[in-house]
Amino acid sequence: MTNKRKIINDPVYGFLTIEDDVIFDVISHPYFQRERNIKQLAFSYLVYPGTVHSRFSHMLGALNLMGRALEVLRTKGVAITDEEALGAKLAILLHDIGHGPFSHTLEHTLVDVDHEVITRLFMKRMNRELGGQLDLAIRIFEDSYPKHFLHQLVSSQLDMDRLDYLGRDSFFSGVSEGIVGTERIINMLNVHGDELVVDEKGVYSIEKYLISRRLMYWQVYLHKTVVAADELLHGILKRAGELLRKGGIADSKGQAIRVGDALTYFLTHRHVEADFEHDEALLDIFAEMDDSDIWMAVKAWMKSSDEILSHLSQQLIYRKLPSMKIADQPYDETAVQTIRTQASLLLNIPVEECHYFVGTGLLKNHAYDFNDQEIRVRMKDGRCLDISEASDQLDRHFLSKTVKKYYIFLPKELKSF
Repeated sequence: MTNKRKIINDPVYGFLTIEDDVIFDVISHPYFQRERNIKQLAFSYLVYPGTVHSRFSHMLGALNLMGRALEVLRTKGVAITDEEALGAKLAILLHDIGHGPFSHTLEHTLVDVDHEVITRLFMKRMNRELGGQLDLAIRIFEDSYPKHFLHQLVSSQLDMDRLDYLGRDSFFSGVSEGIVGTERIINMLNVHGDELVVDEKGVYSIEKYLISRRLMYWQVYLHKTVVAADELLHGILKRAGELLRKGGIADSKGQAIRVGDALTYFLTHRHVEADFEHDEALLDIFAEMDDSDIWMAVKAWMKSSDEILSHLSQQLIYRKLPSMKIADQPYDETAVQTIRTQASLLLNIPVEECHYFVGTGLLKNHAYDFNDQEIRVRMKDGRCLDISEASDQLDRHFLSKTVKKYYIFLPKELKSF
């Protein structure tokens, strides 16, 4: 036991106990505390008002599930040392720490770097500060530790990250389709030849898990209102970046509108992975940003003398979102240009600027990836089969199918479209 023992009341799992000093130190770190101010589901609360939970709560939830999974594996005779268990817990605890403001919505918008890369950089920086106590966690996270199944618990098609966010997002959204048998799935986990597998008795729970994940994408993560808000925010930041690079953003009286230094920096500078690797100062600047920086900026830009930026910002703040049309086939570019011409007349702006108000995109949804680490089922006779072979419901054709939907966003006033 430790004098830093803490109990956290989680609405999904109940009381969570933090007993390891290093885990407590990691949670207390400014990089981790920042996650309190980053929503797990970005704009989903515009559809489901309850989805205001944070990355912080999700990361703690994943930690809880990791602890349960390690306990189950140990009871089945899987050799896991205390050091390895702590390393796996730290790896899952930190798995999302690289997310920037608005999570996936702004990934590759502010920086051209995957959040997993920034996660690794954060972990290495924290590791130095903690005297190397994250060495094993980093190896597990990067899949360079000999026990591959520990990495699979952190990142695979059946990891503690996905199990937590499905249940948590379902809980807060009220969308029951996301409810999966988390406890049963964890109790069915096993290890075969250094590979994480599911005992045959858990097949039906895995079927439900994969179907639930597909449904949650259409009903929550890729809901058309959420996508409309995403497009609006992308347009706002793109316009703001253009104006800042040209000299700045001013209000109607010509007074400069200043927003957070970190946000201004990333709107006016483009950085790739190599830049973060060679300039540690970038990581500190990135760590200064969370959702509040974006909201403060958008509210300030409502008063911009630039009519496009002002209009876009007001739309987002007042939830006056663009209309979204969904189709099974791509939208004809000629028709899109015609709509932009109509928008130009409606909004009294040049047609070449109408891409902020009229645009197209693609939504893709697939619950399973055969190019990724497949979910394996250990049969009673000792064979290990892919879930598509073990299941009599989910064949390879169903699991490999990627559903595509095309969309166009446009001003609601253009009702004739």
